[in-house]
Amino acid sequence: MSSVRGVAIVGTGSAVPERVLTNDDLAKMVDTNDEWIRTRTGICERRIADANTATSDLCVLAAKRAIADAGISPGELDLIIVATVTPDMMFPATACLVQDRIGATKAGAFDLSAGCSGFLYGLATGSQFIAAGLYEKVLVIGAETLSKITDWEDRSTCVLFGDGAGAVVLQSAPAGAGVLSVHLGAAGSGGDLLTLPAGGSRRPTTAETVAKREHYIHMSGNEVFKFAVKVMGEASLKALEKCNKTKEDIDFLIPHQANIRIIEAAVKRLNLSPDKVYINLDRYGNTSAASVPVALDEAVKAGKVKKGDVVLLVAFGAGLTWGASVIEWSKG
Repeated sequence: MSSVRGVAIVGTGSAVPERVLTNDDLAKMVDTNDEWIRTRTGICERRIADANTATSDLCVLAAKRAIADAGISPGELDLIIVATVTPDMMFPATACLVQDRIGATKAGAFDLSAGCSGFLYGLATGSQFIAAGLYEKVLVIGAETLSKITDWEDRSTCVLFGDGAGAVVLQSAPAGAGVLSVHLGAAGSGGDLLTLPAGGSRRPTTAETVAKREHYIHMSGNEVFKFAVKVMGEASLKALEKCNKTKEDIDFLIPHQANIRIIEAAVKRLNLSPDKVYINLDRYGNTSAASVPVALDEAVKAGKVKKGDVVLLVAFGAGLTWGASVIEWSKG
């Protein structure tokens, strides 16, 4: 990013529901088993929101934790961005609900949708407001309650997803510090590979769309897998190139937690040792836009990410989309 002002992450926070759904639990619901799920995905369990918990509820918890970690008050925020494909409702934006509940009275607020890449898109967007000198403090949240749009009778998809929220506070920093580069991409030609077919203006909700189970996630798993294996490595290398870094400069990798085999392919492409990669896929499954910020928060709190480290974030998602960012970690 060519900018006079740098942009740093000064606070992180995350939240996941209490309920744990294990592979053995799923085996009682659909024709599957623990070994099949673990060997193909790396997932052992996931967190599921209860009937009374919406995406905004998880957002608020993660936001409050990130704001406290940053040592600021909600009233200091200039902007709130929520990346999600499971908003509380079509409108108002989930970000507006969060703004009200945390008391960020002077902040603008909007949602964006980029599937599992959403947090990286939000990070890029929030960073630009600060880099341009328009705002000083921006809250970016990636949050999902995918359990609400998962078809629990479809064994090919219901084993994959979980719920959660992760948040970061962005703030201006010295030039050349913090967010060093961002790379975003999309291949809309593959949009039909991962979709929620009905409920929008193309196919409004009707008795027919509900009967056809078109308000649940539909995914062409093999095609998405092939796309992900290719793009995770490519996006990472492009983000590194943009800030004149190489894969040898990476101190820590935080990838989208979709499938262990996809992560392993990216790690191999980047020639990283396993101790430089954070994985929580086994505990949470794929939480879409929440995946990267939840993992980042856990890695930071566990002391795995340290001041001065070069951290690479990378994700892919519905759209099809992808995103990567290189960050020089500035929080001690």
